Amino acid sequence: MRKITPFKTINETIQSLDNGGQFYHIQTKAKDWIINQSELGKVGGVFNDKQQMILFLEMSMMKLTREEKNVVISMLDSDLQKTFAKYKSQELLSSEAHEKGIISSNVIMAGIPKKIDANSDFKGFLMFPVMSGSVITFMMIPIVDKYDVYEIRDEASAETFFIAHSNDSERFMNKKAMLGGVLKEMKANENEQVPTKKFLEVTYYIELE
Repeated sequence: MRKITPFKTINETIQSLDNGGQFYHIQTKAKDWIINQSELGKVGGVFNDKQQMILFLEMSMMKLTREEKNVVISMLDSDLQKTFAKYKSQELLSSEAHEKGIISSNVIMAGIPKKIDANSDFKGFLMFPVMSGSVITFMMIPIVDKYDVYEIRDEASAETFFIAHSNDSERFMNKKAMLGGVLKEMKANENEQVPTKKFLEVTYYIELE
């Protein structure tokens, strides 16, 4: 999980993103009005995960107007344009996520995360792969063994939604934040045949005033 400080102006955005990329991408040039994966990865610190890269781009442009965002998006090269179209985030209220959220898609939502105590009555299980020799098997483990889990709700509804991040990263403070991540599934108990609950695995966040 990583904190993002959004760009303040379109000029700052373009200057940061049109940066020439890594030195070993010799065909990438700075200030050529074209933004490619190498350049975006350099700013976002993400080089292989295209889905995460697009999420970073969207959240870093949060303070820009729609017209300014469109200008930046038009500067993406053809491959990155296709990647953006594939992974463009759903922007949802937490009260909408259960019904409208698409599993495995990027989702951005705002709210105040409230930590769920690992010793509470909260139940949720995830399926994790386990290697046994050359054979991969799967086992169910409580989500709180791997994640810090929170409840979040928006101002329009009392309905809550679960978010989570790896328990080896910093914890959220009790402050309003914009949260971005991938929507995933968990089971309410070990005996369920299919997952019935959704949660947001948070990758990035922006503190809101």
